[in-house]
Amino acid sequence: MDVNGGKKHQKGGSVPDLSEQVVDLAKRGSREPVVAQTLRSTAAATLAYLAALWLTNVSAPLLAPLTALLVVQVTLYATITSGIRRVGAVVAGVVVAAGFSAIVGLSWWSLGLLILCALSVGHVVRVSEFVPEVAISAMLVLGVAQVAETAWDRVAETLIGAVVGLLFNVIFVPPVWVQTAGEDIEDLAARMRDLLLRLAEQSETQRLSVTRAEQKLDEARQLDQDITYVDASLRQAEESLRLNPRVKEGLLTRIVLRTGLDTLEVCAVILRTMSRSQTDIAARRTGEPLVPPDVGPALRDLLAHLASAVDSFATLITSQVNAAAEEAEDNLMKQLEASRASRERLARLMLAGVQEHPRQWQFHGSMLAEADRMLDELDVEKRSLRVMEELDRYSRERSDRMRRLRRKARIRIKRSE
Repeated sequence: MDVNGGKKHQKGGSVPDLSEQVVDLAKRGSREPVVAQTLRSTAAATLAYLAALWLTNVSAPLLAPLTALLVVQVTLYATITSGIRRVGAVVAGVVVAAGFSAIVGLSWWSLGLLILCALSVGHVVRVSEFVPEVAISAMLVLGVAQVAETAWDRVAETLIGAVVGLLFNVIFVPPVWVQTAGEDIEDLAARMRDLLLRLAEQSETQRLSVTRAEQKLDEARQLDQDITYVDASLRQAEESLRLNPRVKEGLLTRIVLRTGLDTLEVCAVILRTMSRSQTDIAARRTGEPLVPPDVGPALRDLLAHLASAVDSFATLITSQVNAAAEEAEDNLMKQLEASRASRERLARLMLAGVQEHPRQWQFHGSMLAEADRMLDELDVEKRSLRVMEELDRYSRERSDRMRRLRRKARIRIKRSE
C-alpha cells in the first residue's frame, strides 16, 4: 500500500513517480504559459531535428533544433512578428560564421573579430532586439564547424529549423491566455477588496495604533507591484488573441480587459490615498478612535460596499468572455447604489461632526473625495462609454493606416508609369 500520498518507495528514499510528474506537467500546460512553452519548444525542436536528418546529409544537425527553439513562441502573434527577426538573426550569424570558417580557424583573435562582425551585421539587417543572437549563432556555428560538411549544410539546418518552428505554431496554434489573465485580474481585485474590508474594520477601532495603520498602507503600496505582474499577464493574453483563428471577438476582449485593468489601477491609487489618510489621522490622534463612535459604522458600511463593488467589477470585466456579463453588471449596479447611499449618510454624519470638531475636516473631506473618485471609476455607464470610445479609436486608426497604404500604392504606381 502506498502510504506517501501517491509516492512510491524507492531505494534511498521516496520520490515522485516519473509518469505522475509527466501527466501533471501536461495538465498544467493548459493553464501555465511557461509549462506550455516548454512542451511546445521540446516538440518543435525534436521535429526539426528529425526533419534535418531526413533532408540533409549531416549526421548531427543540431542547428535545426536550435533554430526551432528560437522561433517557437508562446503566442502565434509573437511567432509571426518576432520569429521572422529571429530567423534573420540566426541566418545572418550562420552566413558570417560560414565565411570565417572558410578563411580562419577558431582562436581568440578570430573569435573577437567574429563577434564584432556579427554584431555589426545584426544592426545592418535590422533584427532589432535579436542582434546578440547573430553573434551567438555565429559562435555556435564556428564552434561546431567540424560537424557539418559545408557552410551550406549549416544554412540548410537553420532554414529547416526555422520552417519547422513556424509551421509548428501555425498548425498547432498556441493556447489563448485570456482565462489566465482574467484569473490574475480577479486575484488583484480580491486583494483590493480584502484591504478595503480591513480599512472598514479600522474605522470602528477604539484605539487605532500607528503601526497597524502603517501596515495597511504598506499593503496598499504593494498593489503597485501586483498591477505590474497582472499587466504582464494581460499583455501576453492580448498577444495570444491576435491573429489567432480560434478567437472571434479578440479586439473586444482585449479592450474590455485592458480598460478594466486601467480602472483597477486607478482604484489602487485611491486605496493608497485612503490608507495614507487613516495613517495620518492615527498619528495625530494617538489613543483616540479614528472617527467619532456615531460615524464609525457609516464609514465601515461605505468601505464594505466599495469592497463588494470592486469585486463585482472584476467579475464583470472577466465574465465578458464567459457570457455572464449581464448578471455581473446587475450585481455591480446594486453595489454601487448601496455605496452611494452609504456615502450620503456618512457625509451627513461627518458634516455634523466637523461642526463640533473642526480639526477633523481634512480627514473627512479626503475620505469622501476618494470614495467619490472610486464610485466614478467603477460606474457602469462610464465604463461602457470608455469601451465604445476605444473601439471607435481603433477603427479610426485602422482606417488611417489603410488610407496611408492606398496613398503610397498610388504614388508608386504613378512613379512606375
